[in-house]
Amino acid sequence: MKLQTKPVCAAFAGLGILALGACTASAQTGTEPAARSIDAGPAADYPVVIGEPFEVDGVTHTPVDTMNYDQVGYVTADGEIDGGYTGAHLTLPLPSYVEVTSLDTGKTILIRLERRGPMRNDRLIALAPAALAQLGATDGTPIRMRRVNPPEQDRAELRAGREAPLRMETPEGLLEVLRKRLPEQGSASLGDPRQAEISGTTPETNAMPTLDPDTQIAAVDTPDADETDVTPPDTNRPTLPVAFDGGPERAPVMVETADDGKFVVQLGAFSVQSNADTLAREVQGFVKPSGNLSLVIV
Repeated sequence: MKLQTKPVCAAFAGLGILALGACTASAQTGTEPAARSIDAGPAADYPVVIGEPFEVDGVTHTPVDTMNYDQVGYVTADGEIDGGYTGAHLTLPLPSYVEVTSLDTGKTILIRLERRGPMRNDRLIALAPAALAQLGATDGTPIRMRRVNPPEQDRAELRAGREAPLRMETPEGLLEVLRKRLPEQGSASLGDPRQAEISGTTPETNAMPTLDPDTQIAAVDTPDADETDVTPPDTNRPTLPVAFDGGPERAPVMVETADDGKFVVQLGAFSVQSNADTLAREVQGFVKPSGNLSLVIV
């Protein structure tokens, strides 16, 4: 019996070794792609970390999950990181995604915030060298930074260390309005005054009132208050209020109206369809395709 048992046991032992080897090989071939999918897939954006308040040069910064974050300020280089199209911010959740616009050129890029910084109170965001080069900016370049919810394909590019496609450039008229909101140092909120970062003035003087889409269009097209050759608006045409100090009380709407007095206004042109859909839902408008762009109209 012993002579019969040993070969049987040896056979089972051999099968066990083969099975173990098969399991090991399966684990080796299955684990690596799974790990890569977590690193590069949507799960890599979670958990979102907010963190505790901290101080920079005696100033306390309290991280908070602000959805409608929109500010103007100044950019700097992030010397702690070499590669990738990432950034460092003092208060927004990590990770989160922001569009950064150069107020010098109107060029806009998409960035993934991954670190706390910059560890100075006179800069709004610190960008990795590759991101700074994509924006065409240097230390101290004035910028607009706003939090966005980009498509997954753009998120995946940034998570993989590659650049996302450039966003639509900001028109010169809007750049002029944004430049007027720039403080001499620090940053200024374009929406909620509580978003204001450290600057030389109080949040109330930095904060720009939240503009509805109609008043933004009127504000961009309205000449400065100190220009002397301003043609009075035609009172027979529909008008919109202008929501900034120094401007005229009313600005003409430069569109032809129908017999019933109705007219349409284009609120924006988007290269990303989902962004256009979001705005259209918010203003109860509709989306009209125009070449590679999606126009939001009410």
